[in-house]
Amino acid sequence: MIHEEIGDFAAALPPRRAIAGLDLGTVTIGVAVTDAFLSIATPLRTIKRKKFTLDAEALIAILKEREIAGLILGLPRNMDGSEGPRAQSTRAFARNLDRLVDLPIAFWDERLSTVAAERALLEADTSRRRRAEVIDHVAASYILQGALDRLRNLGAAP
Repeated sequence: MIHEEIGDFAAALPPRRAIAGLDLGTVTIGVAVTDAFLSIATPLRTIKRKKFTLDAEALIAILKEREIAGLILGLPRNMDGSEGPRAQSTRAFARNLDRLVDLPIAFWDERLSTVAAERALLEADTSRRRRAEVIDHVAASYILQGALDRLRNLGAAP
Protein backbone atom coordinates (compact mmCIF):
# COMPACT_ATOMS: atom_id res chain seq x y z
CA MET A 1 0.00 0.00 0.00
CA ILE A 2 1.26 3.44 -0.92
CA HIS A 3 1.21 6.03 1.87
CA GLU A 4 1.49 9.76 1.22
CA GLU A 5 2.10 10.52 4.92
CA ILE A 6 5.15 9.12 6.71
CA GLY A 7 3.09 8.62 9.89
CA ASP A 8 0.67 6.34 8.04
CA PHE A 9 3.64 4.43 6.64
CA ALA A 10 5.05 4.00 10.17
CA ALA A 11 1.72 2.67 11.44
CA ALA A 12 1.75 0.00 8.71
CA LEU A 13 5.22 -1.31 9.60
CA PRO A 14 5.63 -4.46 11.69
CA PRO A 15 7.95 -4.07 14.70
CA ARG A 16 11.68 -4.78 14.49
CA ARG A 17 11.93 -5.27 10.75
CA ALA A 18 14.25 -3.47 8.36
CA ILE A 19 13.10 -1.11 5.64
CA ALA A 20 14.76 -0.15 2.37
CA GLY A 21 15.24 3.15 0.58
CA LEU A 22 15.43 3.63 -3.17
CA ASP A 23 16.97 6.36 -5.29
CA LEU A 24 15.30 5.83 -8.67
CA GLY A 25 17.31 7.13 -11.58
CA THR A 26 16.74 6.66 -15.28
CA VAL A 27 19.82 4.40 -15.56
CA THR A 28 20.16 2.92 -12.06
CA ILE A 29 18.32 2.27 -8.81
CA GLY A 30 20.30 2.93 -5.65
CA VAL A 31 19.31 0.69 -2.75
CA ALA A 32 19.95 1.26 0.95
CA VAL A 33 18.69 -0.71 3.96
CA THR A 34 18.24 -0.22 7.69
CA ASP A 35 18.87 -2.44 10.65
CA ALA A 36 15.88 -4.05 12.38
CA PHE A 37 15.73 -1.21 14.92
CA LEU A 38 15.42 1.45 12.19
CA SER A 39 18.35 3.35 13.60
CA ILE A 40 20.72 3.77 10.65
CA ALA A 41 20.59 3.59 6.86
CA THR A 42 23.37 1.76 5.07
CA PRO A 43 24.11 1.88 1.33
CA LEU A 44 23.66 -1.59 -0.16
CA ARG A 45 23.97 -1.75 -3.94
CA THR A 46 23.04 -0.25 -7.27
CA ILE A 47 20.77 -2.02 -9.75
CA LYS A 48 21.37 -1.25 -13.43
CA ARG A 49 17.95 -0.50 -14.92
CA LYS A 50 16.74 -2.49 -17.90
CA LYS A 51 12.95 -2.63 -17.98
CA PHE A 52 10.45 -2.56 -15.14
CA THR A 53 9.93 -6.34 -14.97
CA LEU A 54 13.65 -7.05 -14.63
CA ASP A 55 14.20 -4.12 -12.28
CA ALA A 56 11.35 -5.34 -10.06
CA GLU A 57 12.71 -8.91 -10.03
CA ALA A 58 16.13 -7.69 -8.87
CA LEU A 59 14.55 -5.47 -6.25
CA ILE A 60 12.16 -8.15 -4.97
CA ALA A 61 15.09 -10.55 -4.59
CA ILE A 62 16.81 -8.01 -2.31
CA LEU A 63 13.59 -7.41 -0.35
CA LYS A 64 13.14 -11.13 0.30
CA GLU A 65 16.80 -11.77 1.08
CA ARG A 66 16.88 -8.91 3.61
CA GLU A 67 13.33 -9.53 4.96
CA ILE A 68 12.41 -5.92 4.24
CA ALA A 69 9.13 -4.71 5.78
CA GLY A 70 8.66 -1.39 3.93
CA LEU A 71 10.02 0.85 1.20
CA ILE A 72 10.91 4.53 1.06
CA LEU A 73 11.22 5.94 -2.45
CA GLY A 74 13.03 9.19 -3.02
CA LEU A 75 10.61 11.62 -4.66
CA PRO A 76 12.52 14.03 -6.93
CA ARG A 77 10.61 17.26 -6.43
CA ASN A 78 11.64 20.46 -8.17
CA MET A 79 13.37 23.05 -5.99
CA ASP A 80 10.07 24.96 -5.69
CA GLY A 81 8.38 21.83 -4.30
CA SER A 82 6.38 21.05 -7.43
CA GLU A 83 6.44 17.66 -9.11
CA GLY A 84 7.75 17.26 -12.63
CA PRO A 85 8.15 14.29 -14.96
CA ARG A 86 10.74 12.51 -12.78
CA ALA A 87 8.43 12.63 -9.75
CA GLN A 88 5.56 11.28 -11.85
CA SER A 89 7.84 8.49 -13.08
CA THR A 90 8.69 7.62 -9.47
CA ARG A 91 5.00 7.54 -8.54
CA ALA A 92 4.30 5.26 -11.53
CA PHE A 93 7.13 2.94 -10.45
CA ALA A 94 5.63 2.81 -6.95
CA ARG A 95 2.16 1.97 -8.32
CA ASN A 96 3.58 -0.82 -10.49
CA LEU A 97 5.72 -2.19 -7.65
CA ASP A 98 2.76 -2.03 -5.25
CA ARG A 99 0.98 -4.59 -7.46
CA LEU A 100 3.87 -7.02 -6.96
CA VAL A 101 4.75 -6.65 -3.26
CA ASP A 102 2.67 -6.56 -0.11
CA LEU A 103 4.69 -3.88 1.65
CA PRO A 104 3.96 -0.34 2.78
CA ILE A 105 5.54 2.19 0.43
CA ALA A 106 6.13 5.87 1.15
CA PHE A 107 7.87 8.78 -0.54
CA TRP A 108 10.58 11.03 0.86
CA ASP A 109 11.61 14.35 -0.65
CA GLU A 110 15.01 13.66 -2.15
CA ARG A 111 15.99 17.19 -3.13
CA LEU A 112 19.76 17.55 -2.85
CA SER A 113 20.34 13.95 -1.66
CA THR A 114 22.71 13.24 -4.55
CA VAL A 115 24.52 16.52 -3.87
CA ALA A 116 24.96 15.52 -0.20
CA ALA A 117 26.13 12.04 -1.17
CA GLU A 118 28.64 13.48 -3.66
CA ARG A 119 29.96 15.90 -1.03
CA ALA A 120 30.40 13.08 1.51
CA LEU A 121 32.25 10.94 -1.04
CA LEU A 122 34.50 13.86 -1.96
CA GLU A 123 35.26 14.50 1.72
CA ALA A 124 36.17 10.81 2.04
CA ASP A 125 38.63 11.34 -0.85
CA THR A 126 36.83 8.77 -2.99
CA SER A 127 38.13 8.48 -6.55
CA ARG A 128 35.98 9.71 -9.41
CA ARG A 129 35.56 6.16 -10.71
CA ARG A 130 34.51 4.80 -7.30
CA ARG A 131 32.11 7.75 -6.78
CA ALA A 132 30.39 6.88 -10.07
CA GLU A 133 29.99 3.27 -8.87
CA VAL A 134 28.50 4.07 -5.47
CA ILE A 135 26.76 7.46 -5.75
CA ASP A 136 23.27 6.03 -6.30
CA HIS A 137 23.18 3.72 -3.29
CA VAL A 138 24.87 6.34 -1.12
CA ALA A 139 22.15 8.80 -2.20
CA ALA A 140 19.56 6.13 -1.32
CA SER A 141 21.02 5.97 2.18
CA TYR A 142 20.67 9.77 2.54
CA ILE A 143 17.02 9.49 1.48
CA LEU A 144 16.39 6.60 3.85
CA GLN A 145 18.20 8.26 6.77
CA GLY A 146 16.07 11.38 6.35
CA ALA A 147 12.93 9.24 6.59
CA LEU A 148 14.34 7.36 9.61
CA ASP A 149 15.07 10.64 11.40
CA ARG A 150 11.50 11.79 10.75
CA LEU A 151 10.10 8.47 12.00
CA ARG A 152 12.15 8.85 15.18
CA ASN A 153 10.86 12.41 15.66
CA LEU A 154 7.31 11.11 15.29
CA GLY A 155 8.05 8.51 17.95
CA ALA A 156 7.33 5.81 15.37
CA ALA A 157 10.78 4.20 15.43
CA PRO A 158 12.26 2.40 18.45
